[in-house]
Amino acid sequence: MEKEPKIVVIGGGSGISVVLRGLKYLPVDLTAIVTVADDGGSSGFLRKEFDMPAPGDLRNVMVALSNVEPLTEEVFQYRFKEDSFIGGHPLGNLLIIAMKELTGDIRTAVDRLRKLFNIKGKILPATTEKVILMAEKENGKIVEGESHIPVIGEKIKRVYYKDEVEAPEENLKALEEADLIIFGIGSLYTSIIPNLLLKGIKESLKKSKAKKIYICNAMQQPGETDGYTVSDHIKAINDNIGEGIIDSVIVDPRDIPKDILERYKSMNSDKVELDREKIKEYNVELIERDILEIDPKGMVRHHPYKLSAIIYSLIDNWREFYV
Repeated sequence: MEKEPKIVVIGGGSGISVVLRGLKYLPVDLTAIVTVADDGGSSGFLRKEFDMPAPGDLRNVMVALSNVEPLTEEVFQYRFKEDSFIGGHPLGNLLIIAMKELTGDIRTAVDRLRKLFNIKGKILPATTEKVILMAEKENGKIVEGESHIPVIGEKIKRVYYKDEVEAPEENLKALEEADLIIFGIGSLYTSIIPNLLLKGIKESLKKSKAKKIYICNAMQQPGETDGYTVSDHIKAINDNIGEGIIDSVIVDPRDIPKDILERYKSMNSDKVELDREKIKEYNVELIERDILEIDPKGMVRHHPYKLSAIIYSLIDNWREFYV
């Protein structure tokens, strides 16, 4: 029986979904560790009403990993009309809630739905607890709740959980047994770093012999990473898990078309500048590749298949697999 390389991807729903959408077609043992700290919109309402972790990012990841993606996406992302009593809620969120009510556990609920909808890989909630993400701003302001953290003009000093939260043993085991660990793509302070704050994660990352890769965002996120360079992203992660954990960072060094860039600037965003010399100081390998595209709406996106090919090429211990 062939042994497949184990790849663990850490992040939040929309960003991590791009990475997973390409990787699911490759012969790998795939695991997604997904943040559940969202407290806005449908997820925020449902987590409060049912006293459970937020389902939204888990829903997006399930769609991305489905082997019948167009149909699953149509079902899971369908939102009921605002004027109905379940208005604004995606059907996928309600399915996760219903399965959690049936099984009594969010992890079991996600796994049951994964099998039901022919979804590849493991999907692990970062925690099974209803967590509250906090932020300390550089101006000294303390903010409670993930959806309230990004505010233009208020630079983030750090994020943390209101109460100490332990990472599930299954998540720690996945990290320690991985051959490749991917951080990103996604919101730095509200999707990626929250996964790293859980008790036990830092230690498991240090134990793991896997190569650890960070996929840096192409564009700055208003209220989170205003003015950030690539090395600023790396520093923020190092501040939480320590230096020497990230081995490589993947970026696209090409210029963004001027008209697209101007459009982003009008939305209080800009390109994440590539500062090569500073990255060298962190002893992080810089991987420069053509991975960005402009979508029909004029937004800068990572190409899922180009990205997955690069990730696959970074697996080192090939002799252990496919024999």
